[in-house]
Amino acid sequence: MTDPVVASATPAKRMVTGGFRVLLAESLLIPSGLLTAAYLARRLGPDGYGIFMVAAAVVAWVEWGLTGIFARASVKFVAEAADWRPIGSTIVSVHLALATAAAALLVLMAGVVARILDTPALATPLRLFALDIPLFCLAQAHRSILVGTGDFESRALAAAARWVSRLLLVILFVELGLSLHGAVLGSIGASLVEVVVCRRAVRPALSARAARDVGRLWSVVAPLIVSSLALRLFDRLDLVTLTAVGGSSEQAGHYGAAQNLAILPSIVGVSFAPLLLATLTHAFRDGQQAAVRRIGGQAMRWVVLLTPVAALCAGASRGIVRLVFGPEFGPTAPLIAPLLFSAIALVMIAVSTSILIAAGRPGLTAAFTAPMPALAGLGYLMVIPRYGPPGASMVTLLVSVAAAVALGATVFRVCRVHPPPATVLRSALVCVAVYGAALLWSPSGTLVLVEIALLAAASFLALACMGEFTPAERSALMGWWKRGPRPAT
Repeated sequence: MTDPVVASATPAKRMVTGGFRVLLAESLLIPSGLLTAAYLARRLGPDGYGIFMVAAAVVAWVEWGLTGIFARASVKFVAEAADWRPIGSTIVSVHLALATAAAALLVLMAGVVARILDTPALATPLRLFALDIPLFCLAQAHRSILVGTGDFESRALAAAARWVSRLLLVILFVELGLSLHGAVLGSIGASLVEVVVCRRAVRPALSARAARDVGRLWSVVAPLIVSSLALRLFDRLDLVTLTAVGGSSEQAGHYGAAQNLAILPSIVGVSFAPLLLATLTHAFRDGQQAAVRRIGGQAMRWVVLLTPVAALCAGASRGIVRLVFGPEFGPTAPLIAPLLFSAIALVMIAVSTSILIAAGRPGLTAAFTAPMPALAGLGYLMVIPRYGPPGASMVTLLVSVAAAVALGATVFRVCRVHPPPATVLRSALVCVAVYGAALLWSPSGTLVLVEIALLAAASFLALACMGEFTPAERSALMGWWKRGPRPAT
């Protein structure tokens, strides 16, 4: 049942409220993901954990490549439809058909992929992990339908179910003695749980006829294919290239651990970008240019405000790594800072591309994102043999920041949307201060959690004292703090 307060709110407020519900659910990835990573790192060791992370990265390429092609078009069509069921049936049927074919292909090519990456032990986990592709893509198709219909509560519930069940199932299967294969089975089981939860909320039909009726989707999908595939290819390209050019499984394990610790900004992007696209599409359709500039500018502003969080975590990286993964993962710490700021740049890319797509300029998104994997791949081949994982992380940072800046400038030129300059300056000052404080403090053990909490509060207070938050924002935050989060109804 929809919250009446949300139902009567403006589109921007509905987007923010729904986005925070999804964000809270997706944020479960942080504790559950860190617990899963810490558990697997200790049980599998750097070598086994590295193999698991590479297998997961290859499968993630396939999964996000398939779902990324249709995700934004799916949300758009469902939101515009008077009856979502026909287009919903097409969406899930197309996803299932393509994902099943991709899974079968990966099973056949797993040995070839393992030889290319010079990791023979990778073949069997890849074949097993291929079973996750149809389930994952089916779950993502249902997510798009839930966002398009405005059922953010069910969308959030599905995400929460995935992350909690993944942790529990991975531990269960590994403790049963299945080791690396148990970790893979736990991930597959989490996708199945999410599909079940989604289908309790929406039940689009699955049919071969609906899968063939892809023409309506294709009219919007076609211009976005290049951008979607480029971003998916760029994601985890550093880890796969590191393995392919001679990096050891242990180095891959260290790098994969750093990627897991740098996941927070990505959660924000996954939570808000689809909602931002839907909201701005309606605003452009209705000719509300002032609303576009206001909503788009605020979205960019909140991405900039993520940078102090990244600086804090970067400064405390050594303590975080020791606490989560143990002392043998010490080489992970220097990788966290560039990967964290790269992740924030990718969130800004997601926001900028959403604005351009809503404005009817999808071709511009492809122009600036298509070169990313090629530039990054060239950089990895030049840098990794000499500098190893730290070089890979710096290439990832430079390419993602360059693309984010270029897209931000394009959004300003096309839509006159930009983050407030004062926010950029305040965030930069707080970043320097909080990074230095975290680096100098450097506690050990669980005290690192105290450090993070205190410095995060100090960052918020510093921004507030510099006038970053409006009276309305302060009042809303204090009101929420006093009454607590509303229970779902």
